[in-house]
Amino acid sequence: MDVKKITRNPLLYVVLIGVLLFGGFLLISNLGAPKQITTQQGLDLLGGETVTEVTTTDGDQRVDMTLSKAFEGSEQVQFYYVEARADEVVKAVSAAEPKDGFNDVVPRATWFDGFLSLLLPLVLLGLLFWWLLSSMQGGGGKVMQFGKSKAKLVNKETPTVTFADVAGADEAIEELEEIKEFLQDPAKFQAIGARIPKGVLLYGPPGTGKTLLARAVAGEAGAPFYSISGSDFVEMFVGVGASRVRDLFNQAKENAPAIIFIDEIDAVGRHRGAGMGGGNDEREQTLNQMLVEMDGFDPNANVIVIAATNRPDILDPALLRPGRFDRQIGVDAPDLKGRLHILEVHAKGKPLSKSVDLEVVARKTPGFTGADLANVLNEAALLTARSNAQLIDNRALDEAIDRVIAGPQRRTRVMKDREKLITAYHEGGHALAAAAMNYTDPVTKITILPRGKALGYTMVMPVDDKYSVTRNELQDQLTYAMGGRVAEELVFHDPTTGASNDIEKATGIARKMVIEYGMTTELGPVKLGSEGGEPFAGRDYGRGREYSESIAERVDVEVRGLIEQAHDEAYKVISDNRDILDRLALALLEEETLDHNQIAEIFKDVRKLPERPQWLSSDDRPVSDRPPIAMPKRVIPADAAASVEAPADAATARGTAGGAPASGQARPATA
Repeated sequence: MDVKKITRNPLLYVVLIGVLLFGGFLLISNLGAPKQITTQQGLDLLGGETVTEVTTTDGDQRVDMTLSKAFEGSEQVQFYYVEARADEVVKAVSAAEPKDGFNDVVPRATWFDGFLSLLLPLVLLGLLFWWLLSSMQGGGGKVMQFGKSKAKLVNKETPTVTFADVAGADEAIEELEEIKEFLQDPAKFQAIGARIPKGVLLYGPPGTGKTLLARAVAGEAGAPFYSISGSDFVEMFVGVGASRVRDLFNQAKENAPAIIFIDEIDAVGRHRGAGMGGGNDEREQTLNQMLVEMDGFDPNANVIVIAATNRPDILDPALLRPGRFDRQIGVDAPDLKGRLHILEVHAKGKPLSKSVDLEVVARKTPGFTGADLANVLNEAALLTARSNAQLIDNRALDEAIDRVIAGPQRRTRVMKDREKLITAYHEGGHALAAAAMNYTDPVTKITILPRGKALGYTMVMPVDDKYSVTRNELQDQLTYAMGGRVAEELVFHDPTTGASNDIEKATGIARKMVIEYGMTTELGPVKLGSEGGEPFAGRDYGRGREYSESIAERVDVEVRGLIEQAHDEAYKVISDNRDILDRLALALLEEETLDHNQIAEIFKDVRKLPERPQWLSSDDRPVSDRPPIAMPKRVIPADAAASVEAPADAATARGTAGGAPASGQARPATA
């Protein structure tokens, strides 16, 4: 309970004053009041000789008496009677024959009483209306604040995050530094006719640090910073969201130059007209108001909008055009150098053992986002505290990485010996297939300990970060995915459900090779179908398939052909290296977990699969024998030469339990 907020409320003091006045009125009215006695005592006094004056009040059924001799310390007494005793009381008063006589009073309401009875409800209504008005002018959350903005103004008391606390997003920081410089020294840009972007859109996968970048801008800008979520604009009633947008921009304009940060803008900025029945009127009105505020008839508004989203593909085109979000900055998963910097940032304040090398940890975590890396170090710290140790060592870090990839170890799940044997051969099949191929990354870890939904997993780790994937590498991933299924077929002649997710992932890779990457001779480099990913409801509703049934049949044939080729290659590899598979399964049953050194010792005699024949997109276009040019002596640094091509999902996305491994990802096996 906020005591200061309660004591600042003027309504509290109004109530206290009313209570004091009422108490004072009661106190004053009781001073000099007649002493109240029982009906029996009153009748006895009337039968005596001390009563000098009597007043009977009708309606109240009260008798007030004045005595010549004090009764119990008072000469003024009164008593009440019930209607059944009225005759008896009247006879007693008449028989008493008071010296100063008696009087009967019939109460009648005066104009003042009527005025007070009318004034009291009006005063109460006035107080209620005054409270509502004060609420409308006060903070948010009140009944009259329904259409007001819920944006939070970042002040000096808020913990400051600066660009020094952000790592692994150098390009994004460089772009946002420009905004900070413009707010601090606008004349530098205006002198050469430059105009600062009105909006900056940060987009990328979850956990890459988009919101953290916005918080860093708030800490660095030195200007009013308003933070709000896109869902705060959305209400059930039409017009409320638009009202909140107007109020937010009005607040920012009053304090210009200012920055507005809208997190998860896709909640309000989705494509208009989408959805069943033509879209959502409230959301679209809110979006329309936002479009007007960002680039309407007021070109001099010195307000910069920063927004973050995971789905830029579903935003309305009018929102993304120059003049609104002039600059769109991609915030992707960091590379090796970025991961190392992120680990160094999050390692501050954590006691690490001298044997811990954060660069090795960074190499073990390709595809991890900043949030994943922070979680790795936090899990390692929790594990260290749980074991009552003082320093975070490599064992805690390895366990933390395994937890992030596949979940915590399930020690209570006890497998039967045969299931354990099947899991050992299944994981051995994956590892052997990866080791025997020519374009896969090295196998670094195999375990048959259950984690999360997986009964075991095999981890392959790339030597360097990759930004594109070749056709041969994708085919090796297909073979790798089928290795577990083939091992079960060869050894037990009865495959299990453990390969279900492997087949699903392999089918997904093969289908993308056919319809997205154009890696088949039969169909060629033709993009079939719309953009990948699940479209939000309604945008593609009612749209037919963009290719014919005959093409769809040929796609299925090509996908089946790629899977069958991978199945055959895995069968040949495991058949040729069956002795090594048996040794690997035995080692797994004895050790349960094998590291890269143990795996390298077992795989030193692996017979690799011969190189595949040169693939031709067409027999009429033979491959030239002319080699590429030699690399120049001065090479662009790796961190500055990132490929502009979109990375293939199979090479960058961390798979779920049981999936075919991406480059540098663990492939858990499910039952």
